[in-house]
Amino acid sequence: MVSGPGVSRHHIGGISMTRASRRLTGAALGSLLVTGTLTTLAAAPAQADEVALNLLSFNDFHGRIDENTVKFAGTVEQLRAEGGEDNTLALSNGDNIGASLFASAVSEDIPTIDVLNALGVAASSVGNHEFDKGVDDLTGRVGDAADFPYLAANVLGPDGEPVLPAYETFEVAGLEVAVVGAVSEETPALVSPGGVEGLEFADVTDSVNETVEELEAGETPPDVIVAQIHEGAPDGSVSYEEVASSPTFRDIAEGVSGSVDAIFMGHTHQEYAWDAPVPGEPDRTRPILQTGSYGENIGQVGLTVDTDTGEVVSHTSRNVPRTETEDADLVEQFPRVGEVQSIVAAALEVADEIGREVKGSQTADITRAFSGTSEDRGAESTLGGLVADSLLAKVSETQAGADLGIVNPGGLRADLLYAPSGAEQPGEITYAEANAVLPFVNNVSSVEVTGETLKTIFEQQWQRDADGEVPSRAYLQLGVSENVAYTFDSTRAEGDRITGITIDGEPVDPAASYRIATFSFLAQGGDNFRAFADGTNTDTGLVDYEAWIEYLESNSPVAPDFARRSVEVQGLDDAYTAGDSVTFTLPELDLTSRGAPANTDLTIEAVTEDGGTVDLGDAEVSEGAAEATVALPDDLSGQVRLRLTVAPSDTVVTTAPFTVDAAEEPGAELGATAGSVRYPLPARIDVTARPDAKGLVTVTSGGFPVGVGLLHRGSATVHTLPFVLGPGAHELTVTHWGDGRYEKSSVPVTVEVTR
Repeated sequence: MVSGPGVSRHHIGGISMTRASRRLTGAALGSLLVTGTLTTLAAAPAQADEVALNLLSFNDFHGRIDENTVKFAGTVEQLRAEGGEDNTLALSNGDNIGASLFASAVSEDIPTIDVLNALGVAASSVGNHEFDKGVDDLTGRVGDAADFPYLAANVLGPDGEPVLPAYETFEVAGLEVAVVGAVSEETPALVSPGGVEGLEFADVTDSVNETVEELEAGETPPDVIVAQIHEGAPDGSVSYEEVASSPTFRDIAEGVSGSVDAIFMGHTHQEYAWDAPVPGEPDRTRPILQTGSYGENIGQVGLTVDTDTGEVVSHTSRNVPRTETEDADLVEQFPRVGEVQSIVAAALEVADEIGREVKGSQTADITRAFSGTSEDRGAESTLGGLVADSLLAKVSETQAGADLGIVNPGGLRADLLYAPSGAEQPGEITYAEANAVLPFVNNVSSVEVTGETLKTIFEQQWQRDADGEVPSRAYLQLGVSENVAYTFDSTRAEGDRITGITIDGEPVDPAASYRIATFSFLAQGGDNFRAFADGTNTDTGLVDYEAWIEYLESNSPVAPDFARRSVEVQGLDDAYTAGDSVTFTLPELDLTSRGAPANTDLTIEAVTEDGGTVDLGDAEVSEGAAEATVALPDDLSGQVRLRLTVAPSDTVVTTAPFTVDAAEEPGAELGATAGSVRYPLPARIDVTARPDAKGLVTVTSGGFPVGVGLLHRGSATVHTLPFVLGPGAHELTVTHWGDGRYEKSSVPVTVEVTR
């Protein structure tokens, strides 16, 4: 169904009442007036006839073939029954497949497509994950398996024409409903670039609006237009007003043509059902909705349409949580659910046979990072570190070799739980559990880069797309192997936030070469880490999940490493003087993976150029953060780094070097007083200093010596030579020439000589 840009017309139910047929109804009315039958019409209700459309949607299903699939299907069917079979249109909003659970992934996602076919999904916008295995797989194998079309008005081939249908039309409850699809412009950065080579992912809003114009210019314009857009509000969205400042979201919400009556969204896994303003119509709103992900909700939009005018006179929208009705009751009530149950049972049986094989063991949960209960791709995790360790270990065994491992957070799609639900033996890692972590089937690459390029790769965690815009996920935290540590300061200017990187304890040399073990997805510049493409990419012949599972088999039991491999250090300067106080902040020391301890203590050491260490003291860690002030010893100088050790996580990180200049020796706090004297008698000058100061003191006039003395217990009396100072006021300089404790210092003193 997705092999070309052709458009077909489908009948869902009821009698067709397009705008063309309404024009015929108007002509018939004129005929009735002429024939004198107006009385019959006058008896009809004054209010225009209305039709209620029941639009159902879900997004980012990601191959959820599991114990909840029947309930997901049952929720769709309950809402279909509520709105009426003939009045309902069921839609998906992309990422039906890819990053799937084992039961779907092991059968190349065919069980998922079969489930959507059984549920009568009418159309789906294409998602970025539909391109995981390349456009040829999408338009070939996937399209052949799907009974519904994948839509994308903004995915253009080398000839500038859509490679998928831009829209599809359906007759629902007597109305013609057009569904227009589009996918995130970020897609080339979210999939292996080789799979979408030659494709253009055009502006979403412009592409949708051009398609709407084409529909409205047709011989029979549709009564209702629905947009399915695999793009959405950013993470953490709680209200329409809050996210209206997000450029990507706002451009869609307020830029898509006012002829579009409802907008279904996806991609960002957020849950919302908002009324959005319609461009150019300040008194009108339209529903804009996303259902979260994984079939946890079904989105329902109700449109009441005036069949006389074709206008939507009212609308409702909501997200309906997956039903808790027993599977048996759902199957008994809804035939489609029974078909889904059969598909799921067969898929689970195949997966169970393959997936039960034990591949390793673990001592505790090893998980992604979390913000509340949601996955957090902007934070370091124990799972990211372990997978990076596995890539480094396995690629190091190949001819290509590797010096470090790097993984992207979006490549990790499940956690390794010590005692998952239904586990036969706690601590065992089955084939299914291991595969679920890395479901994308990437090749593994060794990418050789310079140290300078490696720094750029880490700088690109602060994301920019190919056009220089900040994407919906503004920051992605790379997972790195255990032999890597780096510091950063997010308050610094873009491009200068990484302050230091070490590999195997040695600072990275910008001009040296380093080999990175990573997924082919990243090696080709995926997830906006375009600096990888500046390196030399060698395909190791390994497949990610195979290398991962082999590592688990060889290294079990595996355990979570709660030590951070990246630490933010704010407030350090480039240079200090010995004796200075140094204040810095560590804003985030605790991991958010399951089981991570709350850190409590920070130990600070200075590391000198020759490798020596100086204890600078301790600081308290509270709620994952620490602020410390330490004094640099008076005898410290040269290039110095701080080594920070955090307990109980055992995080150890060494900061970038800073210069410490030797402290200047202090003066003896010299003071001098003198009274008046008659010429030609010598003048007396009383000199004071620190009690332990000693040594020579001289008095000069215009640089010419006029007196000398010695400090004893911090004081001296100096007499000038007679006849040297004539009558008048004389500005003299008293100088202590220093001793073993104090540097040379001078003070002025005035002597009045009278006749």
